[in-house]
Amino acid sequence: MRGAGERRTAEALLEVCGRTYAEEAGIRLRDTPQPLYQLLVLATLLSARIRADAAVGAARALFSHGLRTPRAMAEASWQERVDALGEGGYRRYDESTSTMLGEAAEYVRDRYSGDLRRLHEDADGDVAVLQERLREMKGMGPVGADIYLREVQAVWPDVAPYLDSKAESGAERVGLPGSAGKLAKLTAEEDVAAFAAGLVRVSLDKSLAEEVRSRV
Repeated sequence: MRGAGERRTAEALLEVCGRTYAEEAGIRLRDTPQPLYQLLVLATLLSARIRADAAVGAARALFSHGLRTPRAMAEASWQERVDALGEGGYRRYDESTSTMLGEAAEYVRDRYSGDLRRLHEDADGDVAVLQERLREMKGMGPVGADIYLREVQAVWPDVAPYLDSKAESGAERVGLPGSAGKLAKLTAEEDVAAFAAGLVRVSLDKSLAEEVRSRV
């Protein structure tokens, strides 16, 4: 019965909070240059010590101002980026983040010609190399790289299953095994990114975890 119970918990988690952060930020994630770059921006914002909803709001504001590509982000003024971040509620780190976003955009434009599929190709299926390449960008530390890979596994199947320590922490909170390998077996391949995001959400919100458990 334990296996059946874990599967019911996984299903409940997907129902309650199985939504990727990319979806919440309005990113229609596909394996094409613009959404892959937008996800990079979102991962950078989410990796700071700030509320997730503020990071998502800031991403939406940046995109609404047309800053959806490395070129547009790099060519925007520092103040334009600060204003968009503030509009989205990202005020605590807006000035330093504006600088990081500009420098990272220049890096993506110059090294990968604005196309992060080239980063993916360079790694040749090696997740450790992907992590390393992502961390070369300004503002993308280990946390940001984890966020990016958790979300991008929806369109880069060779990355899946990617369930980092934050997702594993959420799993333990709702009574699921704290092992990436075991967790991946509890949901369909096409749902792994949403499942991972749901696990992160319950790790951050005790009330969500309680709601998931109440449905099992």
